[in-house]
Amino acid sequence: MPKIGIVGSGMGSLGFAIRSAVAGHEVSVFEANAYVGGKLAEIEMGGFRFDAGPSLFTMPHLVDELFTLAGKNPRDYFSYERLPEICRYFWEDGTRLQTNAAAAETAAAIASELGESSENIARFLREIGENYHIISELFLDNSLHSLSTWTGPKALKGYLNIPRLGLFNTMHRSHAKRFQNPKTVQLFDRYATYNGSDPYQTPATLSIIPHLEYNIGAFFPKGGIISIPRALHRLAEELGVVFHFNEKVSRISTENHTATGLETEKGKYAFDYIACNADIRPSYTKLLAQEPQPKKLLNQPKSSSGIIFYWGMDCSFDELGVHNIFFSDDYQGEFKAIFEDQTINDDPTIYLHISSKVEKSDAPAGGENWFILMNVPANEGQDWNALVAKMRQNVIAKLSRNLGVDIEKHIVAEDLLDPRSIEARTSSAGGALYGNASNNRFAAFLRHPNYRKAIKNLYWVGGSVHPGGGIPLCLSSAKIAAKLFKENA
Repeated sequence: MPKIGIVGSGMGSLGFAIRSAVAGHEVSVFEANAYVGGKLAEIEMGGFRFDAGPSLFTMPHLVDELFTLAGKNPRDYFSYERLPEICRYFWEDGTRLQTNAAAAETAAAIASELGESSENIARFLREIGENYHIISELFLDNSLHSLSTWTGPKALKGYLNIPRLGLFNTMHRSHAKRFQNPKTVQLFDRYATYNGSDPYQTPATLSIIPHLEYNIGAFFPKGGIISIPRALHRLAEELGVVFHFNEKVSRISTENHTATGLETEKGKYAFDYIACNADIRPSYTKLLAQEPQPKKLLNQPKSSSGIIFYWGMDCSFDELGVHNIFFSDDYQGEFKAIFEDQTINDDPTIYLHISSKVEKSDAPAGGENWFILMNVPANEGQDWNALVAKMRQNVIAKLSRNLGVDIEKHIVAEDLLDPRSIEARTSSAGGALYGNASNNRFAAFLRHPNYRKAIKNLYWVGGSVHPGGGIPLCLSSAKIAAKLFKENA
């Protein structure tokens, strides 16, 4: 029975551990923290509970299939609901828009509030759905470093559809050509941030991202996002996976460019195979310092990071939903500040998530738990104390203007994360949330592979490798790595 050691317990690790255990392998997971989930952590203070990391749950079937693969009923472990509403949007001129789970309702709302053709919006949502299925079959479900991926019938379908996939245009230019109102362009441009990129640079291919929400749905798991890694942890343990908490891996042992084990402060462990969920940069510079470094991959620009405020509010706001966006009036300037100037804009776009709108126990009666995220550059030594103070002041001013209330008076509990603390808690280089950015034509599709022959018996999962960050793609990375493991065994 092969013995597999896994670095980290993020979503990619949990997916790979479960798939390996189902296949009959002996699996051990080493986690530096006292909990599973990586970026999917939680914060509790003053009667408020917050999911510390991701707040949007899409493609729940990728979680469900891990339970069915193990012969279990997913609903015995966790449950979720599809939200009737996707997001509420706010602009400084008073324009407001609510998008809904029914694509036809969203098309009608955008037509009514932003003056677009509802037929054009409906057609756009259909087209990105079609493009998603083309791209997912080729790029998201398979290793891009396997010859079979590029020579099979799915590849041929992809080649035949290249003109419609937007590889040779930017997301922003594509949307600006498609829609009449700059606010509609901004609405769909924002999805570049789902992989930490710039819509003014990233290819229009990534315009498929809103398909996940508008054609599949935005979901809310009972108990919050944290319930997902906890449910997978429970399943993994039932399958015999052993977890070593508070045991940080300091080195991946290799011999003749072959992974042979893991080293921690508590000792050395021999394994037949290793899977690594850690960010690729610290993985190579710290865990694999003895091995040749893939400099081209490691030198690519980092994705954006974030400043996150966790505010416990002593009142509730009927005009807010579960997911809310307060847009910047200078969207291009905001991304220029992040990716060119490595700083923040005075007018930030604000994402405001309130899980207590659904999970009432997440806040005391009459209050709300506000998770407030702004995109910022990864840590390159900026004065974050000054930037955080500036951001807090601007966020309070912007929300107060838009909601007509002095927000600061209602904050009764507060915590925050910035790129430094994100980096410290998750070992992500510079606190970059998605590894490398996708701000050129092929970067999104040529991320670090899930297996490199340069280091045998070592597999890669998680948000910094193919196919990308976020819960669905991390689980996809585990699925691809497990497939490669089976092929190589």
